[in-house]
Amino acid sequence: MTTKRWVLTALSFLLAIGASVYIIRSSWSAEGARVGLPLWGHLACLAAASLEVLTRSIKIRLSGAAVRIPLTLRTAFRVSLGGDFAGSITPSRSGGEPARFLILREAALPVADALVILFLELALEVLSLASLAVIVYAVLGGSSNAVRGLVGMVGVYATLVIAAGVVGLTASRRWADGPPPAWLHRLDVSDHRWHNIQRALHHLRDNVGKLRQARWWVLVSALLFSIMHVAMRLSVLPIVVYALGVRAPIGPLILWPLAIMYGGNAAPAPAGGGLIEVAFRGALDEYIPVQIFGAALLWWRVYTFYILLIAGALVTGATVMRALRRNGDAALEDE
Repeated sequence: MTTKRWVLTALSFLLAIGASVYIIRSSWSAEGARVGLPLWGHLACLAAASLEVLTRSIKIRLSGAAVRIPLTLRTAFRVSLGGDFAGSITPSRSGGEPARFLILREAALPVADALVILFLELALEVLSLASLAVIVYAVLGGSSNAVRGLVGMVGVYATLVIAAGVVGLTASRRWADGPPPAWLHRLDVSDHRWHNIQRALHHLRDNVGKLRQARWWVLVSALLFSIMHVAMRLSVLPIVVYALGVRAPIGPLILWPLAIMYGGNAAPAPAGGGLIEVAFRGALDEYIPVQIFGAALLWWRVYTFYILLIAGALVTGATVMRALRRNGDAALEDE
């Protein structure tokens, strides 16, 4: 990234941290307010965060195995955390998928295989969200209008993504080859841009072709691990709140973070620029007592964002150094 982008990223992180500090300080005015978390709460949150990364890595590993692409669990682990880091420091998490692609390429996977794995990873993520929405609605759907509304929001998001995939698949079958449709010229799409679109449609068509030969029982296993990874991430806030001695309703503690985390992916500022913290306060203010609200926000962000950011930075740094050493060795051999 350029110096300007690094400055903007740093400013966005400062805004996010500043929003957290403001919310924590505003809760101190309440009698008995606290910020610390019991030891067992830290251990439970750390276990949930670790299991989230592990199950997500297993999902990626099984996604490759389903289409007979060899991928080690170690590489899948690096893909998960490297994508977290790049997504965290880029607007709208736009750097996540390119970073995952580069790590897969650094692991000597062909371009087509890397794209198939990323395609499957995204598809399984959407299916896991839809599955969790159905499960939560079945368990908690009748408890409140808020729960029903949030489940509906997740369902709409999953439906839109699936619909976009159907549209892309239809386009890949009709327009991956040949001249552009006549109506496309009215949108001022140049021949160069149409060529790039056709390349993407070719990749999509090839991916779908590989899926037809996939081992579906392995894909189902990958979906189960995808559901587990999302569930582990959603378990952090209930753990924090209950560790602080409060018995708040479980539905909002699960569903609002789901909406905030995945809705926050569209935020143009890296780390949300404080929007995540503001949304957290607006959505959960009536469910979490003011005495622990600051602590709940602090530790929720630590175990669902900042700890992954740090771990991802370490993994990304190691990957970059390994690539530099490999390039240096290749240059010496050429000499």
